[in-house]
Amino acid sequence: MQNEHTAVGPIGIFDSGYGGLTILEQVRKGLPQYDYLYLGDNARAPYGTRSFEIVYEFTKQAVLHLFDEGCSLVILACNTASAKALRSIQQNDLPRIAPDKRVLGVIRPTVEALSTLTHTGHIGILATPGTIQSHSYEMEIKKMYPSFEVYGQACPMWVPLVENNEAQGPGADYFVQKYIDELLAQSSAIDTVVLGCTHYPLLLDKIRRYLPPSVSVVVQGPLVTDRLDDYLHRHPEIESRCSKGGSCRYLTTESTAKFSEAATLFLNEPVEAERIVLG
Repeated sequence: MQNEHTAVGPIGIFDSGYGGLTILEQVRKGLPQYDYLYLGDNARAPYGTRSFEIVYEFTKQAVLHLFDEGCSLVILACNTASAKALRSIQQNDLPRIAPDKRVLGVIRPTVEALSTLTHTGHIGILATPGTIQSHSYEMEIKKMYPSFEVYGQACPMWVPLVENNEAQGPGADYFVQKYIDELLAQSSAIDTVVLGCTHYPLLLDKIRRYLPPSVSVVVQGPLVTDRLDDYLHRHPEIESRCSKGGSCRYLTTESTAKFSEAATLFLNEPVEAERIVLG
């Protein structure tokens, strides 16, 4: 019988809502050989306006559930959770409760790509209020690139627009243009803009419409996939415990019918989910 150090299981992908499905979609395209388990804490979303303490507690509950489901590696496909909970989980919780397991976020892989994209070193961040208030992108960027200037813009209406299936409607244009204009007003030298929320790719066409053509837009899914592939190659002890077969299960804390309807919008295919309770 396999023990906890050799047992294999799926790669866990967690988000507070549906946005992480955009990460899951890209990861499955790039690394189709692995099994995946997606968990959306949809009943308690959004996390973007919640306190550090609440986001940390909710995220830890989700991570522990994914560990119980057999995951040795969990990706926080949520910028707010990555900003407010990842470091505490990595530094304080894993050494004590699961030293053989790993939890990764989406902010660092995004920041690592910036040096190849910007010419001016002026970076704009479009994200939820919680991610902007955490200054996580600014701190990570300054750590890697001390000379870069970072400008954050909270976009509190973008997630509700996406989750209410209004991303392609004319009403979304007002809020997309509003937040982009407010970001660009902070500096005329911004030449690279990070979409710091996994919901935002569903607004990508409108975002590009209101940004100057010279501004690069950073979408996280492909970057996270590349970094995950690299991580697994560098850590064979973790890779060997990631099961292979190409399957994917979905867990949600809300009604399965609602999750399936919304997930179809993100993935362009029907999915079936299982309902769980966290906390």
